[in-house]
Amino acid sequence: MIRTLGCLALLWAAIAVGQGQLSTIKVEALVEALRLAAPAVRADSGLYSDWQIKPDNIGRWTTRCLNQQLTPEQFAADTVLARQTIACVMGPVLREQFVASNGNEVVAIQRAAAWWLNGDPEPYRRGDTSAYTLKVLEAYLRFF
Repeated sequence: MIRTLGCLALLWAAIAVGQGQLSTIKVEALVEALRLAAPAVRADSGLYSDWQIKPDNIGRWTTRCLNQQLTPEQFAADTVLARQTIACVMGPVLREQFVASNGNEVVAIQRAAAWWLNGDPEPYRRGDTSAYTLKVLEAYLRFF
């Protein structure tokens, strides 16, 4: 029991350290890097905003992050709310990936980018996902 509590305390400490080291500025830089790295798509792709987001995500994310459900059109038209929503979604993802990468910020950015692309951080170094995560990382590093 004491050992389990000790392990939990260490886990919480690691998460707290990770959260402290990943400032709001870094989350905002990731959000902008995701925008800059968004692939060019046709106008009729069904994706919305500069971040190329699926409409079903927009409703869920804005409800959770803004306490109001935006339509895809509203989301695409309001970059401020879009950024706020994406930061709300990606902040926890980046912090989780920072912990998963043992505090390696470069790997955490790539893993977060892989999660953004396909919902799974693991293939961040494989195939087309790797090319995308490197593009996001390059855009992110320009801010620092």
